[in-house]
Amino acid sequence: MSATIRVEVIYACAQRHDSVVLDLPEGTLLRQAIEESGLLAKYPEIDLAKNKVGIFAKLSRPETVLRDRDRVEIYRPLIADPKEMRKQRAAEGKVMKKGVGEIA
Repeated sequence: MSATIRVEVIYACAQRHDSVVLDLPEGTLLRQAIEESGLLAKYPEIDLAKNKVGIFAKLSRPETVLRDRDRVEIYRPLIADPKEMRKQRAAEGKVMKKGVGEIA
């Protein structure tokens, strides 16, 4: 009997997240766990050629061998670049300040 590992595969949508716990054979790759989870069929917007993946919030390659109790995460693409948004706010003269309201 070969050893098994337990992993969790997570995909977070804008409104909710989906999580699948799997018991897989030792030596399973990150990509294989995602395929086994059924999330690719449930969420057709996931494209492993474009979406980044990771283990416990650390970017990982799809060829990474998983360990027992790993949490595999499928990341959505960013809607806006955070650096670019900060630059735009700075260029607008920092109009918005935290905790300061207009006095009428």
